[in-house]
Amino acid sequence: MNVPDHLHYTQEHEWVESLGGSRFRVGITDYAQDALGDVVFIQLPEVGATLSGHAKLAEVESTKSVAEVYAPLAGSVVAINEDLKTRPELVNQEPYGAGWFVELELEDPAAVDSLLDAEAYRALTE
Repeated sequence: MNVPDHLHYTQEHEWVESLGGSRFRVGITDYAQDALGDVVFIQLPEVGATLSGHAKLAEVESTKSVAEVYAPLAGSVVAINEDLKTRPELVNQEPYGAGWFVELELEDPAAVDSLLDAEAYRALTE
């Protein structure tokens, strides 16, 4: 299982990547996409939506189930991955690259330090 060291993680299997300042990219982990199976549809929030931490961020439909993805921290949606509308399989192919979900402008960028680091996430999923 791939767990990049430079990312932060949640216990619900989302990853968070700093893009500089208070802007962060969010997606689901390799572990999560593997557990879901083949992703066939993703419902993303609207740009401009304000989310509280742990609020529903997206819904992912796969050949196995439907799962909710949660906002790791409070913030506003400043971008969504438009490619996922027509190519949801990117989540399976590149969960840490082209399969990202949204970019958030966090209310408190320092709160990212409260998330799991790669070592702690690996321990959680072993």
